[in-house]
Amino acid sequence: MPFADLEVPAGLLDADAERELVEKVTDVYAATFGDEVRATTMVLVDEVVDGGWGIRGQVLTLTDLRGR
Repeated sequence: MPFADLEVPAGLLDADAERELVEKVTDVYAATFGDEVRATTMVLVDEVVDGGWGIRGQVLTLTDLRGR
């Protein structure tokens, strides 16, 4: 069973965007491994609390990610 675990900042995606992300990731797996894996592909979208992200030693917030 293909499995994708995606970490995203809390509040970044609304329900429609999250649904689209799950659909597109599933499409990538199906294109890579064959359409028969579509039925067993699991995509988990985990929301990380604001400020729980960092890059290059700097904490990022949702405001930072959205470009203020």
